[in-house]
Amino acid sequence: MTETSVAPATLTAEAISVRGSGRLILSDVSCSAGPGQLLAVTGRSGSGKTTLLAVLAGLLAPAAGTVRFAGATVVPGDARHLINTGVVLQLYGLVSVLTTQENVEVALQARGIGGRRVRTQAAHALARMGLTGLSDRLVEQLSGGQRQRVAVARALVIVPTLILADEPTAELDAVNRDRVVAELRAEADRGAVVVVATHDPDVAAQCDDELHLADGIVVERA
Repeated sequence: MTETSVAPATLTAEAISVRGSGRLILSDVSCSAGPGQLLAVTGRSGSGKTTLLAVLAGLLAPAAGTVRFAGATVVPGDARHLINTGVVLQLYGLVSVLTTQENVEVALQARGIGGRRVRTQAAHALARMGLTGLSDRLVEQLSGGQRQRVAVARALVIVPTLILADEPTAELDAVNRDRVVAELRAEADRGAVVVVATHDPDVAAQCDDELHLADGIVVERA
């Protein structure tokens, strides 16, 4: 890389520690992922996967350590970081009084996109998740797996440079699990950085690299 080149959209976390409820939830965790890469964050429930993704998203301030993306330090609440980040929350974070389509459209509207483009892009994102026929259905009428795919569609519709997905396949059967992973791979192929927290070994096996946590510490897999 020459001195005049633009910094690649690499995500790095250095020595991240998070304390909560009187204990260390994460202790000295470091990781990195570059454009085109799928990174799996694995570990049992309570190992710190969700907490790490919250720090990477800038939704939670670490007690120690630094997160950088595309050469800039990630500051909690920084709108410039969040605007280009697609986040899939473990509990979906959908609005129950809105339809499936409207839940996806909200992500675009929050970024100043309007008009016909909003409906077209939202419809395309839902089609990628196999949800075209459910676009007018209220979220509360959907199954858990359908809600999960809506949450993924909402994250992808903004064409993010960084995707942080917390257990995005936990409620899915094998067919829809592989559909979601394939779409995350497609996002990586266009140059996004993708980090997936998962307890599913089949999902982890389809990723390029793995960060395994146990009690908030990075450990080697046996």
